[in-house]
Amino acid sequence: MATRLVQINMKARDDSALGRFWAEVLGWGIDSEGPGVTNLEPVGFAYPDPAAVCIDIIARPEPKTVKNRVHLDLATTSAAHQADLVARLQVLGATPADVGQGDVPWTVMADPEGNEFCVLEPRPLYQDTGLIAAVVVDCTDPRAMARFWGEAMDWTLHEVTDDHAVMRSAKGVGPYLEFLRTPDPKTVWNRVHLDVRPYRGDDLAAEEARLRALGATDPGIDQSDIPWTVLADPEGNEFCLLGPG
Repeated sequence: MATRLVQINMKARDDSALGRFWAEVLGWGIDSEGPGVTNLEPVGFAYPDPAAVCIDIIARPEPKTVKNRVHLDLATTSAAHQADLVARLQVLGATPADVGQGDVPWTVMADPEGNEFCVLEPRPLYQDTGLIAAVVVDCTDPRAMARFWGEAMDWTLHEVTDDHAVMRSAKGVGPYLEFLRTPDPKTVWNRVHLDVRPYRGDDLAAEEARLRALGATDPGIDQSDIPWTVLADPEGNEFCLLGPG
């Protein structure tokens, strides 16, 4: 058994407005499974498919107070493309952001709700990912995160060092999942988190037990009204285990 990353979950004060922003940025379609939920995926996409990691935006009243520990990196193909994309993002409502990055070749920005993301300079690694190059998770120990997530999912580990770890779907398509060493401790519930899903026919309870045996923990929240399971990885990052499909 194994899971795979199928989407990221973002909290927002206005899910519809933030959904419109990201749909315009990515050229994706917008749907909704109910009030306070905006679902984004490529037009004509057959969910779930490793060619894309979708985005669910969920309305929540709590304000953003700290830098997100999960963010998106956007790919570009040339210096001109990077400059044009940054300019277009600003027209759509994104703003420059300073997270202490200093003088770097990528551009750090924030979406209209303050969620940080990066517009990368051209990198050969991301030539075939589409606009979303990577989903990036801050952590204190990339090697330990690679061990957990390498067992939790059937994605392939491409690189691991003391400073970062890089994974991608075993089918070699879609964005990468990266773990980046950072000194900042986790202090609040993550406003952006990973959603993983077992394969059709797998047993959800058995998969939850397997993840717990690997080091996943209970985040200590009331889960009585939700059909999925919320767990936390070994560094306390919440993630959702969805039903098989």
